[in-house]
Amino acid sequence: MALNTFTGIAEVKAAEGQHLGYSEWLEITQDRIDKFAEATGDYQWIHVDAERAKDGPFGATIAHGYLTLSLASYFLPQIAQYEGFSMAINYGVDKVRFINPVKCGACISAPARMRARRCRRSPTSVPACRPRCSSPSRSRARTSPPA
Repeated sequence: MALNTFTGIAEVKAAEGQHLGYSEWLEITQDRIDKFAEATGDYQWIHVDAERAKDGPFGATIAHGYLTLSLASYFLPQIAQYEGFSMAINYGVDKVRFINPVKCGACISAPARMRARRCRRSPTSVPACRPRCSSPSRSRARTSPPA
């Protein structure tokens, strides 16, 4: 169940600038990293070779930056859902940087804030709204998996 439910354009507009909350924590396992490597063909040792990565710059394998970015599709529905709209789509991202590595075994979650949005009537008379949620991931290392 999402922390916030928006049932119309007025509710989306009213939420502008508000912090919407945080997703659940998710442990980044080596299995998840390996499956992402398989899906993308990115088998760089820093991601998939745990033995070699122990002596690397981070002391462990790290998640692919695009893996952590792709988890927005997992995290954001935990924070906000939209009802009464004909559809919801991922409209894309404007600016992405991978400035902090996410080590294997770390737990991450995402905060979200409703940013500037554009709402209008479409030519088909269906309301169109483009809420923009900012959601940089936050991470913390844990010695055991999340409960």
